[in-house]
Amino acid sequence: MLQKDTIAVPLLREALLQSGLTDGQTLHLLASVGIAPTLLEQPEGRIPALAYARLWRRLALLQDDEFFGMDPRRLRSGSLAFLCRSSMAQPTVAGAIASGLGFLSLMLEGLAAEFSQQQGLAEIVLSERDPQPRRAFTYFTYWMIVHGVLCWLAGRRMPILAVELRCSEPAFTDDYRVMFSHNLRFERPRTRIIFSAEGLEQPVRRTEAQLQRFLNRAPGNILVKYRDPDSLGRRISQQLRQLPPDTWPEAARLAQDLCMSASTLRRRLGEEGHTWQGLKDSVRKELAIQWLAEGERPFSDIAEHLGFADASSFYKAFRKWTGASPGHYRGMILDGTGQIRQFD
Repeated sequence: MLQKDTIAVPLLREALLQSGLTDGQTLHLLASVGIAPTLLEQPEGRIPALAYARLWRRLALLQDDEFFGMDPRRLRSGSLAFLCRSSMAQPTVAGAIASGLGFLSLMLEGLAAEFSQQQGLAEIVLSERDPQPRRAFTYFTYWMIVHGVLCWLAGRRMPILAVELRCSEPAFTDDYRVMFSHNLRFERPRTRIIFSAEGLEQPVRRTEAQLQRFLNRAPGNILVKYRDPDSLGRRISQQLRQLPPDTWPEAARLAQDLCMSASTLRRRLGEEGHTWQGLKDSVRKELAIQWLAEGERPFSDIAEHLGFADASSFYKAFRKWTGASPGHYRGMILDGTGQIRQFD
């Protein structure tokens, strides 16, 4: 994890909300992990992700609960290790995540998970006993654990296409969008994530030594790796979102507008792990997912607005991005029941 990675102060306050600590104990805890207590009063402030990870570990030990006291049953210390160890014993990534979700469903009283996949897409749906939705931090913490383990099992990041939550939208969502998806939908009938099923049938190849390294770095290795908002890639992506795709500049023109050469532009984007084409595809994908979820625009209209020559070109690109057709993705989003087979 890079030192510049940071976590927003609102998430710090959320983590402490159900700690049960006195004010004095909270101040001592923050000081022990290198967080200035005065930051709690700075809503725009940010703390190092490593400090937040230390806080997570310390709270889990103090409460004997790796879920911040957000369920009537504690997720006792060692639960993450057991989840990973039992999951990695499964033959495939799909079987591993199903096993892990089964364990969490047994451990947590109010959050039962169902995993399903079909036609290149997969979803995890939370069934809740309480008719009242939980706060967003609870859901996102659950997804942080599940998605972090899933990516570790698969050996690569598994992009999330959509996150739907029963709760209303909180005042702060920036870090959630960085970590999970720009496509966050609130006040939905049920809480779920949708992601590409690519790689779920591959075998699990994790060793005990790899598990120990993963656990030694947790939860820092599954936290938001928040990048500098002034980074070149982020600035360019924001600029693209504000323009119709058919008016996006060529790389040479963009470099000129940024007062640099085309080679400098490529080099600086490369240093941040980006390419010009990759940034364009990423924004096109975000827009496509957003417009498909609205359910009103014809595919041909979406293709045209994204700058594709025809609907067929859009179909091919979307399947490459997500592993599913636009129609199947729209069907999953708009059909609350989702005609998808349950994993067995």
